[in-house]
Amino acid sequence: MSPALVAEVCSSDLTAVGYGIQAERAPTPLTALSQPGLAHPAKPLPADQVPDPLPASQDRQAATDGDLRKLLLAKPRGLDTLDEPTLHDGWVSLEDYALHFEDEAMYEELVSTDLRRIAGASWERGQREVHIRLVQFRSGTELGAVDHAEGQLSYMDGSENGAGNAGDAIKGSGNGRYYLYPVKNKAGYLPLHQARAVAQRGDVMMEINIFDTKSIAKKDIRTLAERQLERL
Repeated sequence: MSPALVAEVCSSDLTAVGYGIQAERAPTPLTALSQPGLAHPAKPLPADQVPDPLPASQDRQAATDGDLRKLLLAKPRGLDTLDEPTLHDGWVSLEDYALHFEDEAMYEELVSTDLRRIAGASWERGQREVHIRLVQFRSGTELGAVDHAEGQLSYMDGSENGAGNAGDAIKGSGNGRYYLYPVKNKAGYLPLHQARAVAQRGDVMMEINIFDTKSIAKKDIRTLAERQLERL
């Protein structure tokens, strides 16, 4: 018999012996799981002991999971609703929203960050226009809103077409800022003044723009930004 065959036979015999010994032993109980089981009450809690649900004012997801348009700032007194082609019953399509960015890659960028929906409102008074956009990303993560807000904030003070300044912090916001642009003068056209605010709260990035042929006071954009942030 070859050495290899002898080894194979011996191995088979040892395996059979092992099974035999194990079969003759009394069964031993398994060790307890290290993680205790979940505790469930035997009976439902009495009505007076059931904890109250988290109020919507503290439940950010409950607030933004409903009709996002209801979180838009109400039309300020003295302004009229602007009939804007990109607004459809308070909604803005991704295509229309991406068009107002000079970066042609913005559409693909927003798609890749799992954008959910965009609500908007636009108002006017004389030559002044006010545009608000609430850009919401998929629930479960704030990264999309954070990335979009931070991208716009970094663009504001560093880009040739941005405000060219660091702006001012929006009260109550961890990362929001508002800006006044230098006036733009072009032969044959009225002066163009612009103010902008950008902030993020939860899975929503808010953006406000004011355009006017006359100067825009800081308090105008600051007040709108703070009030809209409170709505979120």
